[in-house]
Amino acid sequence: MSMKKYFAIIIMTLILVSACNQIDSTKDNEPKTTDTSTELSATQELKKFESMDEIVEFLNKQQSGQNNNYMAKTFGGGTRTMAAMEMVGAPMADMAGSVSGGSDGATDYSQTNVQVIGVDEADFVKNDDKYIYTLSGTNLVIVNAYPAENAKVLSETEIKGNPTNMFINDNKLIIFSNDNEQIYRIAKYDFMPRPRYTQSTHVMIYNIEDKEDPELIKDFSLNGNYYQSRMIGNHIYFIVNENVYHYNNFVDLPMIRENGKALMSPEIYYFDNPEQNYNFVTVSSLNVDDDEIESKSYMMGYSNTLYVSLENIYITYQKNVPYNYRGNEEERFTEVILPILPKNTRDIILNVLNTEKESYTRWNKISDAMEEMYNRMDEDDQEYIIDEIAEKVQEYEIKREIDRRKTVIQKINIDNGKITYDTKGEVPGHLHNQFSLDEYEGNLRVATTVQAWGRGESILYNNVYVLDDDLDVIGQIEDIAPDESIYSTRFLGDRLYMVTFKRIDPFFVISLKDPKNPEILGKLKIPGYSDYLHPYDENTIIGIGKETEGNQWGGISTAGVKIALFDVSDVNNPEEIDKIEIGSQGTDSEALHEHKAFLFDKKRNLLVIPVREVKERRIYDPVYNYYRNRVWQGAYVFEVTKDDIDKKGKITHMESIQDEHYYYQTPHTVRRSLFMDNVLYTISGAMIKANEIDDLDEIKEIELPYESNDRNYPYPGPIEPRMMIDDGGIEVREMG
Repeated sequence: MSMKKYFAIIIMTLILVSACNQIDSTKDNEPKTTDTSTELSATQELKKFESMDEIVEFLNKQQSGQNNNYMAKTFGGGTRTMAAMEMVGAPMADMAGSVSGGSDGATDYSQTNVQVIGVDEADFVKNDDKYIYTLSGTNLVIVNAYPAENAKVLSETEIKGNPTNMFINDNKLIIFSNDNEQIYRIAKYDFMPRPRYTQSTHVMIYNIEDKEDPELIKDFSLNGNYYQSRMIGNHIYFIVNENVYHYNNFVDLPMIRENGKALMSPEIYYFDNPEQNYNFVTVSSLNVDDDEIESKSYMMGYSNTLYVSLENIYITYQKNVPYNYRGNEEERFTEVILPILPKNTRDIILNVLNTEKESYTRWNKISDAMEEMYNRMDEDDQEYIIDEIAEKVQEYEIKREIDRRKTVIQKINIDNGKITYDTKGEVPGHLHNQFSLDEYEGNLRVATTVQAWGRGESILYNNVYVLDDDLDVIGQIEDIAPDESIYSTRFLGDRLYMVTFKRIDPFFVISLKDPKNPEILGKLKIPGYSDYLHPYDENTIIGIGKETEGNQWGGISTAGVKIALFDVSDVNNPEEIDKIEIGSQGTDSEALHEHKAFLFDKKRNLLVIPVREVKERRIYDPVYNYYRNRVWQGAYVFEVTKDDIDKKGKITHMESIQDEHYYYQTPHTVRRSLFMDNVLYTISGAMIKANEIDDLDEIKEIELPYESNDRNYPYPGPIEPRMMIDDGGIEVREMG
């Protein structure tokens, strides 16, 4: 045998190894394979645990490594932590909303920028026509902000734990706070309570009729971390996640307490999707009118997104199917490799598979048949069949990876606080963020990115799907922008605006007018990309992201923050009609990944975003004896029309050089902005500053009771200078 033939046999042996160990017979010349589809056949259906014993048995099976078939047949799995809670897309409008005020307050004022009008999203800053409510450190601070000239702090209320965000509902204020607690549990058949430390979420309801003295009227607590919440009318939906505590045949089940006393234990559900680790994900609704609470818990694995519309909650997660290597090899051998072999060799192997039960003997006989096949071939025939098999194997493995990486969508109906499971669906790929989902006229629209790897090959592309009320796919576009990923999406009415990126930014306009036949109407290729898209009007879109530029290694580097204005009046030929770039590489804005930091008002042509701006030159710091970036942080204020973007000015809360030593975030980092009539308010942890909208003249500063930490040093940047410049008495060395 030639050396080349020998290596060819080695290659085929590697392809076949372990494929022939578990294959039994069914009928003549047809192999019976193990049910290798088990790993992909989880129903994803919602099921319910009836007792703690069932949960313990389920987890014991999981920990013993015997859970694959058990879970598929008996219990199933689910999803772990909620990575986001999202809202339904809204029609063309000013998403932040401006509202008419009362007789003694502002006649017009902004609200939190949300994805759908009428569905509020919790934040650490809220306001009405007269008052600003903000969480400053561990304090709830209520500020009488209107008129700005007389603005003052009315009350400071210390909140236990780590308050994260809140809602305002008439004269009630609802705060979510994370805390660490020691709790005691008696394990099964134990004789005394045992302590354990856990994180907990407090939902505190305050009566704020007297703004100078808020009164705590309810304090609900749940084990686990607060994640997200939404308010629809007088009902608040919120999500709490907790790792499943399973020890000595005891599981600490979710419990809701009121003022420290046990109130209720939610029903526990799970999904038929095997997982490596589990969390309890508790979905609760709170009626603000009567302070009644309802909850249901889901034992789940890792989850991507939770999306909430006015009528439904969509729990979405990636399939996490255990990879059955041996079963996969068997299926690949019988379905892909065997049909390609010459008929005489194939018949010999089929006979061996159907008659020989002992795996070692079976493999020896198959090896002999394969070696004999190669000995009969010349080198060209060997190369041809190996190439053909390798190509088919690669196609098979990529297809299987795509099947393993689908997004499962569980649909739960909500109606005035009631939570009822509905149905499920699935689509290939993964979601980028909350704006990847949108419910419109009874259909769910979904944008996904598919990424998979086979032997020596990877694929990357994007899809758009339309699902009906039963979550069946009724329309789709696949393989959009190959080798690129989705960076932002915005569903608006019967259109989708989508940005993908690898080296340039294709801005797509996609029609969803016919849900069964979505189509790409036009696209625009420009440098940079947009992380967030916001409607100016029905034919104009604002994008905020990063500018990009080529680098010396032939690749692409990000530059400053970019704000772009897109004209989509000609849907077949969208245009970028204006753009502004802020700062150099390293410049960032919270608005790129948090839409609540984005303030826009069309009537005033007002756009405000927080920016951490990195200057082009580094400076030598004689105090710390190294070179650091020159960094400015504050709010950038723009005037935006249909045709252009103009910078109006900047507002900062950092007045001293010492503040600039904080390389990332300080108590004086501006994070939010809002307006009341013609006054713009910018908010940091330590201050609220009021400025005239027209000329940005400062009206007043209101100090907040924020306790600063001791981090007062810059992030080092020890890079040698190329030249030295005098910059107002500070030694500045320009970097290359």
